[in-house]
Amino acid sequence: MRNYMRILLFTLVVFSSLRLVSADDPSYDERPETHVVSTEGWNYERRIVDIEMRDGVTLHTVIIVPKGAMNSPILLTRTPYSAEAMTSYATSGDMRAILHGFGNVADLIVDGGYIRVIQDIRGTNGSDGSFVMNRPLVSNPYNSTDVDESTDAYDTIEWLIKNIPETNGNVGIMGMSYNGFEALMALVNPHPALKVAVPVDPMVDGWRGDDWFHNGAFRQMTISSIYSSSASRGGDSSFVWSTPERYEAFLREGSLKAMANRYGMEQSGFWRKLTDHEAYDDFWQSQAMDLVLAKEPLKVPVMLVSSLWDQEDLYGGYAVYRALEPKDTANDMVFLSLGPWSHGQSMADDASSLGNIKWGHNTSVWWQKNVLAPFLAYHLKGEAAHIAPVTVFQSGTNEWQQHITWPETSTVKKLYMKPDRTLEFTPASGAEKTVDYISDPAYPVPFIDRPITFEDYSQWTTWLTTDQRNAATRPDVITFTSEVLADAIAVAGVPVVNLTASTSGTDSDWVVKLIDVYPDEVPSDNNMAGYQFPIAMEIFRGRYRETISEARPLTADKPLTYTFELPKVNHVFKPGHRLMVQVQSSWFPLYDRNPQKFVPTIFFASEGDYKKATQKIVVSGERPSYINLPVIK
Repeated sequence: MRNYMRILLFTLVVFSSLRLVSADDPSYDERPETHVVSTEGWNYERRIVDIEMRDGVTLHTVIIVPKGAMNSPILLTRTPYSAEAMTSYATSGDMRAILHGFGNVADLIVDGGYIRVIQDIRGTNGSDGSFVMNRPLVSNPYNSTDVDESTDAYDTIEWLIKNIPETNGNVGIMGMSYNGFEALMALVNPHPALKVAVPVDPMVDGWRGDDWFHNGAFRQMTISSIYSSSASRGGDSSFVWSTPERYEAFLREGSLKAMANRYGMEQSGFWRKLTDHEAYDDFWQSQAMDLVLAKEPLKVPVMLVSSLWDQEDLYGGYAVYRALEPKDTANDMVFLSLGPWSHGQSMADDASSLGNIKWGHNTSVWWQKNVLAPFLAYHLKGEAAHIAPVTVFQSGTNEWQQHITWPETSTVKKLYMKPDRTLEFTPASGAEKTVDYISDPAYPVPFIDRPITFEDYSQWTTWLTTDQRNAATRPDVITFTSEVLADAIAVAGVPVVNLTASTSGTDSDWVVKLIDVYPDEVPSDNNMAGYQFPIAMEIFRGRYRETISEARPLTADKPLTYTFELPKVNHVFKPGHRLMVQVQSSWFPLYDRNPQKFVPTIFFASEGDYKKATQKIVVSGERPSYINLPVIK
């Protein structure tokens, strides 16, 4: 009888939504004005609300409550990527199915009995208000309003704990990429109900090493996403490439200025910010989340999750850890997870490999089960758990490690580049010598093998692990290689480049790569024979050698020292392998070309500004080039 009454009620609702007109009426439409789907048998309830912020703006919010939930904690994500899309991966009555995708870790959420809440941030998708890329705090001079992402997180949590009767009042915030930035912002003046935060591969510093720049070199591959997110308020602008092959598309424009003009990029407020703040000035420094949070007290436990081969936000997560860890004297507030992942792969269903590199087990599932799930359960449900302050994957051995802090005690050893293009831990003797090459902006070094089309998206997600042998064959890439290792070398931490070099121009980029060269024979996998596996690679724009806050020309033909960090590593170079270092002056089209002639703003360089230059790397004498390796004994 109960089922009969439900069916009858459902039928009445459907028919009441139909327009009662005859088929020959011009306004007749067989579709209901509102289609009502039966939720009979569903294991969750979906609630759609528009939560009002302190300034009256409402934010579109999707709440997924497990059927029968009682005293359940809330897992919140705030996003520009569409709350509706992130909770509609299938038309299904199964909660696990609708959450299956984009950082939702559906199994963890469903098995843990969490209430899932996803909210569109201001000015995106279903939310009102205006969108500002990485909106600064209200205390920041670049924010003239009384609201920011921190206040919106606070107001949202306040509403949730008062209006979801099934919750126990504990809220965790979690998200990756831009959503990870939102999780970090919630830590500024956090709501008392916020018990834990998990920023995954978060956007932290757009100049030092995340989305927009790396050490001053502009990541021009982001131009299409900048265009699509900020060219129109509807977010419906599509960037149409002149040709599908990205290397050719950028090169044929002649300059980034010409491309930007063709697409009307100057109409975008965020693009104007990029071009106005090419150096690491107060605009970037005041918004860098590691610097912001370093000034805040530790109030909420946070687990920073960072991927060792993150193609998008390689810098941020570990930068926040370095800023906060010294304040955590009890080792119970700041946690770090480093995994062998691409951007956001820690939240995926399968991370047993990355490109051609195999890890021997499903690293994402292992981490979700053994680290993330118990960490959230401890802080949100009070379940007993012991989580090490640091969980880090060691490539080479392909093993997980646990530490109190990271890196553990290491010895800095100088790995010298030598005149015969070898690598050794002892410097070359004798007078100053150089290894030279010609850098020609008309023929820049591709960052991966061409054609670069991204029709297969893995071409993007795996590029940081791709074989570097093609680069090694170019005359404008200088390669230094060690002897075959008799003993293993374990490195953990941040390698630091000390490159002494000159250029015949007045500006230059320097790209340095630390590479693990596999043996000539790998019986277990012939594809890996001789493979040049990049462990850490980074670019540095020469105009910021003296200070990153101001561009200054280089003195032509004068050897100068460039000191910069490579990304974090936790790797073992095994016996039978070799160490390799590659040096080059372009990395295209991932990064914009340096004209190699100083211009005030490279964004506005014209085609005629791009010049060939002779590059000379000093490899002996008083100031030889080397990399400081953090070697574990």
